[in-house]
Amino acid sequence: MPTQVCLVLAILTALAAGRAAAAGLPEEIRQRGTLRLSVNATYAPMEYRDPETNTLKGLDIDLATEMAKRLGVAIAWSEVPFAELILSLQSGRADFVISGISDRASRHDKADFIDYLTTGAQFFVLAGSPAATEADLCGKRIGTTRSTSFPAQIEDWSKAACVGAGKPPAIVAPGENSIDVRNQLKQGRIDAAVQGSETLPYAQGLEAGRYRVLGSPFTKGYQGIMVRKEDAALRETLTATLRAMIADGSYGTILARYGLSANAVPEPLLNASDQ
Repeated sequence: MPTQVCLVLAILTALAAGRAAAAGLPEEIRQRGTLRLSVNATYAPMEYRDPETNTLKGLDIDLATEMAKRLGVAIAWSEVPFAELILSLQSGRADFVISGISDRASRHDKADFIDYLTTGAQFFVLAGSPAATEADLCGKRIGTTRSTSFPAQIEDWSKAACVGAGKPPAIVAPGENSIDVRNQLKQGRIDAAVQGSETLPYAQGLEAGRYRVLGSPFTKGYQGIMVRKEDAALRETLTATLRAMIADGSYGTILARYGLSANAVPEPLLNASDQ
């Protein structure tokens, strides 16, 4: 079968899947005509406030907007601290969460994760730091967002790479969000920091020459759309919509817009993290 014909068939199949997904949207949301989504807009390029327009921007914002468009509904965004994202979902204030949140096995009892992006914890320092490798961070103060999985992951790394090698353990210095952590780094209150690998190209571009990454990501995981366990119909609808977006190329276009094509998944994954 000619390549062009195969492409057309793939697109038609994706469109049909999208229509089927819209039909499967829970009645309450269809009647309301709006998805209620909570976001923590401090994690560029996933979600942030445009400094010029003060509007919400980011990969997650674009993905959710395209999904809502295909489902025939609007989005009502509400901004909350990162620590309140899960509570927002559990309390029903949010229909689902797409806000740079990691799929963690310890969270699977609270919700299901539709994984849509690969990620990993990444060390970075100021450009002028004397640290040459990750091992140079043993005994140093490492900042990261307190309500994420990063504090525990830094401790696990420290036990293996520092204590296990007879070196002093790293000191975890929790911050409120990634902006706070980067500010602490610039102020010299911490020696290094950890963020998701997907955020650092943006930070480096925003402040050229300010930061330097150390090594490769020391964990591997996924970011996911977080859905309540009991909302199986919504989970399947969102999965089908994302699958259609991957098939017709719109998913890839959004990732490329933020320089994160290498973080793409070939298809949506369900609760794929075992960590």
